[in-house]
Amino acid sequence: MASIKALLLTEGYHGMISQVEGMAKALKAEFHHKIVRLQWPWNYIPAKFTPISKIVLKDKNYIIDNEKIDLIISCGRKSVIPSIILKKKNKKIITIHIQDPKVNLNNFDLIIAPEHDNLNEKNVINSKGAIHYITQEEIKKNKSYLIDKFQLYNYFNELKLVTIILGGPNKYYSFSDFDLTKIFEKVKNNFINNGYQAIVIPSMRTPQRIIKIAQKYFDEKELVIKEVDKKAYLSALGLANYIIVTCDSTSMISEAATTGKPIFIAHMQNRRNNYRFKKFFRLFNEMGITKNLGDNIESWTYRNFNEAERIATIVNKKLSN
Repeated sequence: MASIKALLLTEGYHGMISQVEGMAKALKAEFHHKIVRLQWPWNYIPAKFTPISKIVLKDKNYIIDNEKIDLIISCGRKSVIPSIILKKKNKKIITIHIQDPKVNLNNFDLIIAPEHDNLNEKNVINSKGAIHYITQEEIKKNKSYLIDKFQLYNYFNELKLVTIILGGPNKYYSFSDFDLTKIFEKVKNNFINNGYQAIVIPSMRTPQRIIKIAQKYFDEKELVIKEVDKKAYLSALGLANYIIVTCDSTSMISEAATTGKPIFIAHMQNRRNNYRFKKFFRLFNEMGITKNLGDNIESWTYRNFNEAERIATIVNKKLSN
């Protein structure tokens, strides 16, 4: 499988990049990544109403002349268009789309979609949660990064650390000041007041408003990272005894599950029906991976969870048939 050449197509968002790169790594493919941008007005129109034509693409050259590509892994509605175009141009290319493409599923050789998407066609492989690029090896390699970067050798009590991973507003959650204050209050009551120290990690969707609220709420004993830093993220996962993740991202929750450490989901008021999220939360709770952030500290264990490796085994079997 090491000889496989893969093209990864996404819209450039962290969750999408994490999934396509995670799948490519698990398949042991050599890959490069291109961000898909569509011309106006097609960038605002659902994929099923968008022409399968180069005219809608801002970048027309996704494959360089004479470049050998065996596999395309795409994620996001915009990436659907170039993937289908390239498949029509070269039938030998295997196309895999991650998540529901919102177009005819037969446009792709394989679809990888989480169980909570309710896709059940013959070419669909259902995953439990999101595929991602985080591995235990990367976490171990970067565990000391934050301690080294901020010279915190005598600062943290490594036996009592809680990592808080923040997402950001989306169409389901607004991240109101009220919701954030409630979450931080629970962290303070459950952990800080019981001798724990906190590491607060932002994501690509975390606005400065949320980071500033965290800075105001937590004192100098807690470490609030102000900007996105993958090594800091990996380090915080490695250092933590407990992990808290905001409820807006199934990808970040799935990434945290790589550690095998207790994960609390910090819920907030949803502004529209979030049944798919609820199905995911229920699944991870039943698997013994997560609990809701409440009024008590609980400790539990589970086998570290990484869907990319399991799905890669299934993909390899299907591709070899």
